[in-house]
Amino acid sequence: MDDVHLVSHRTGMHPVLSLAPRTAPDDQPAEWTLEATPSTVRWSRGAATMEAVFASRDTLRLRGDDGVTLRLTEAAAELTPFTGMFLFRDPRDGSPVFTSYETGCRYRITAIRGSLRVEGAESLGAAVRAVEVATADGDGWEIAIEEFETSRSPFVASSRFDRCVAEVSTEFADFARVVAPWSTGDSALTTTREASVLAAYVLWSATVAPAGFLSRESVLMSKHWMDKVWSWDHCFNALAVAPADAALALDQFLAPFDHQDPTGALPDSIAHSERLYNFVKPPIHGWAFAKLRERLARPLAADDLRLVYGHLSRWSRFWLEQRTAPGRELPHYQHGNDSGWDNSTTFDRDRVIESPDLAAFLVVQLDVLADLADELGLDEGRSWRAERDRVETALTSELLDDEGFFAVGPLSGIPSTRTSLLTLLPVLISDRLPRSVSDLLAERIAAHLTAWGPATQLVDTPEYESDGYWRGPIWAPSTMLLEEGLRRGGHVELADTVSDRFRALCERSGFAENFDALSGEGLRDRAYTWTASVYLVLAHEHAQRSSARLSEASV
Repeated sequence: MDDVHLVSHRTGMHPVLSLAPRTAPDDQPAEWTLEATPSTVRWSRGAATMEAVFASRDTLRLRGDDGVTLRLTEAAAELTPFTGMFLFRDPRDGSPVFTSYETGCRYRITAIRGSLRVEGAESLGAAVRAVEVATADGDGWEIAIEEFETSRSPFVASSRFDRCVAEVSTEFADFARVVAPWSTGDSALTTTREASVLAAYVLWSATVAPAGFLSRESVLMSKHWMDKVWSWDHCFNALAVAPADAALALDQFLAPFDHQDPTGALPDSIAHSERLYNFVKPPIHGWAFAKLRERLARPLAADDLRLVYGHLSRWSRFWLEQRTAPGRELPHYQHGNDSGWDNSTTFDRDRVIESPDLAAFLVVQLDVLADLADELGLDEGRSWRAERDRVETALTSELLDDEGFFAVGPLSGIPSTRTSLLTLLPVLISDRLPRSVSDLLAERIAAHLTAWGPATQLVDTPEYESDGYWRGPIWAPSTMLLEEGLRRGGHVELADTVSDRFRALCERSGFAENFDALSGEGLRDRAYTWTASVYLVLAHEHAQRSSARLSEASV
């Protein structure tokens, strides 16, 4: 194995320190075995071991056996005026401190037990900057590594290492038990239980404290390289955590709305030190909020409803006013990135398109707004329903023919191809469409199905790519939207098939960003939170349906 690194997600993803245990000066990383649980990471080589646990969000505790040394080395090889780490000893207590240009934070190392040897303190430029930890009294060693910005009192251990492990283990077990209660019983299938616990871990471990532009406790999309919050990904994470923590779920839903601009647009993405507006994401938020309320462990307060109503109103007005061209009835995307389907073949003829998925999402959102207005006693429900009906009429009159839905360039007037799953997402409003249209959508969705789920591009077309991002692979969000739309249209058997195959895919291949539609292999980022979230929601709903069937059979 390679050396393990302590990584920070402030100002981007940055490796900070390399953690290299040794029993001899010439030890190689490959000679150590690495094991991980939700609470600890454990290195072992024969009888020699070293362990790590996050005692808090900003403190890592490590301990090692007698005879094991740990070498902590800065990840950057050189200190420049803009990059790298400066190492010095704090005169107050002698503790070595690395200060990072990339993260803007300090990393202080305190010996709880054992000795520290510092190499390269106060050096500049290209130099070795390292701290070596070793046993001082023959009883092993233990250290704490803290991350903070400016200053902090000298570290004092308030809990024993094993107590920290127990607390973290309990915290995760409690979270997993509530997020995936169906996986804890004796009757739960082993594969379902293991996948559910892993999915819960993916979410739990990617949750970060409020900082920078992330003004709420936030579930990042990944702790790999997709360490941001995109303005539609967050909806699926909110749905997954809703049964466990209503406050965390609402925070996930509202995080991008904290940065809604004066026109009503949401940012494309937010991170600790970055907020991007050059693209947006599709308006699935009305649908997501209605579903969120169904899954929450408690009802939302009237103040929360009014807050969400205001945000959804401005978000809808953005599409109706800022993204609808004069003389046109339907809003448009300006790029594939706006749709979330960055390189879908629907955008091959025109990048700027009026797309059927966008119109369908807006129909749902306007309907949700109308109901919220009524619930809050606002005299705006009728106007939202009029807008809903206008958009729905334009969708079916302008983007639908006998072969199904298509997109069109508002400037060129050229229809798109229809081999992408994107043009089938109006299935989400199939309960509002004529039965013949709903049936056609179901038939075309079935043509996209592989043994693992719905491919985003028909696999028998020249444009299909096994690792083509939105030109072939199976994705979690499209799967969930299709599955719900099929149920709304009464195509229950096909919806069950979609759910069953995607859950089996995750149980086999984990929670990758997307999957090869034919082989089921996980692709790109291998621990993506919205994939874990969709699995948890589909598994929960499957368990509820199974329980209902058993109850009916026993009556």
